[in-house]
Amino acid sequence: RSPPGAPRRAPRTHVLHSPSKRRHMASDSLVEAMADMAVESAEAAAEEAMVVNPNEVSGKIDYDKLIRDFGSQAITPELIAKFERITGKPAHPWIKRGIFFSHRDLDLILDNFAAKKPMYLYTGRGPSSEALHLGHLVPFMFTKYLQDVFRCPLVVQMTDDEKFLWKDLTLEECHRLAFENAKDVIACGFDISRTLIFSDLDYIGHMYGNVVKIQKAVTYNQVKGIFGFDDSVNIGKHAFPAIQAAPSFPTSFPHIFGTRADVPCLIPCAIDQDPYFRMTRDVAPRLGFRKPALIHSKFFPALQGSTGKMSASDENSAIFCTDSNAQIKNKVNKYAFSGGRVTVEEHRQFGGNLETDIPYQWLNFFLFDDEKLKQIGDDYSSGRMLSGEIKAELIKVLQPLVSKHQQARSLVTDDVVKAFMTPRQLLLS
Repeated sequence: RSPPGAPRRAPRTHVLHSPSKRRHMASDSLVEAMADMAVESAEAAAEEAMVVNPNEVSGKIDYDKLIRDFGSQAITPELIAKFERITGKPAHPWIKRGIFFSHRDLDLILDNFAAKKPMYLYTGRGPSSEALHLGHLVPFMFTKYLQDVFRCPLVVQMTDDEKFLWKDLTLEECHRLAFENAKDVIACGFDISRTLIFSDLDYIGHMYGNVVKIQKAVTYNQVKGIFGFDDSVNIGKHAFPAIQAAPSFPTSFPHIFGTRADVPCLIPCAIDQDPYFRMTRDVAPRLGFRKPALIHSKFFPALQGSTGKMSASDENSAIFCTDSNAQIKNKVNKYAFSGGRVTVEEHRQFGGNLETDIPYQWLNFFLFDDEKLKQIGDDYSSGRMLSGEIKAELIKVLQPLVSKHQQARSLVTDDVVKAFMTPRQLLLS
């Protein structure tokens, strides 16, 4: 019985259904529940399949989801228009095509440039192989464009210490590879009066004060959470993020900026490097520095498919800067994943799939003629162009690109490298 004064319950209404009707209702509910479970399972599998961090990139990459998960901002048409208006230069095709797709505080860098205040660029290379592949060149080619636009200093960190900690290489070999890889960086055409390339092993004393400040500001649990370290990794891996963070702060380069702590830094990098700089941006205000700005690129896909990024450890997944014209032709024809159909007849009828076709995706990176790229895309997706023909178009683009880089690198002597790697005053923006 209800207590005195309690509201009376509404009378129950009983609806009677026939046994057949009840069976249909139960069946419908079961089908809906199974459908919901299938959708949830598929979504969970997709999320589990994508792994993006500084040490691993795998699965089908959802760049919109990365923006949401990492908390960055998409590069919008409005921001591109602002970039062109303030710099007076056309945006790079990689920006317009969405290859550089995400940023942190790029708008503030543009405001700083409009106010005619100094800034600098920071990028890097982990020297673990003798030769760079085309995927390695992408950030350096883009950084060269940014240096030309902003006419500002650039610092290039060669993380030979990192590769010693992560790879089965001797310390001496990592140091040697840093010197050799610097030749490929220089071959991209950087201005020596505005560019410093440095080996961590050689330069660490200049920025060690900032390194230990960062280390003191970040806890062990934070590093584990950001980078996924377990208790079995060497302590050097736990300490390294502060070393990659330190060049984001101008006082790490006293010969360039003196004691100035207010010079902003712009970091062009692939999106998998963002965790390092989320940590850096978190500690920057506490240490009296401006947060570094970033502009993120998508991954350059491997020859065999667009999942993840190409690897220097698999020579058939990449075109290397040392490959001959014959090797380039053979690799593209033999290994480049095709979005074409099984038969010529099917391809003529249905056309190729631009989303999965690697020759088209690579042309999107390296064919800067927008009209020609559109024509190739239209012809291939409609079936007018066959897989062999689009591969031939890619070969025609890659061979002169790689040959030009090889010629430029051949002019980079050991003395030139030493000049780029000598700490010194650089021209400011």
